[in-house]
Amino acid sequence: MTIALTTRGTDRDAPMDPRFGRTPYFLILDEEIDEVAVVDNTEVAGQAHGAGPRAVRVLVDHGVDVLITGNGPGGNAAAGLQAAGVTVYVGAGEMTAAEALQAYHEGKLPAAS
Repeated sequence: MTIALTTRGTDRDAPMDPRFGRTPYFLILDEEIDEVAVVDNTEVAGQAHGAGPRAVRVLVDHGVDVLITGNGPGGNAAAGLQAAGVTVYVGAGEMTAAEALQAYHEGKLPAAS
């Protein structure tokens, strides 16, 4: 399973970012081989529109199955993630990436509706 987390830093101790499309980084964990990739998403800070759909493309290109974030993606991005079969879990905005991953595995994060 491949899991993406929206973070403010580049490792598992980084605080989660509650935003989806404008998160500074995505940590992408391939749990089968215990490998972590970091995707720098800081370039979207200056873009007025399209951050959500661009972020969806990044996750799809990385084969992500699950997204863990704070508030969840907006309408267009949510639809794109759903169409791609990515399950979104929310409520991790005040955690570190490691804490959010643990909460996910313990079933403590709600799925986005």
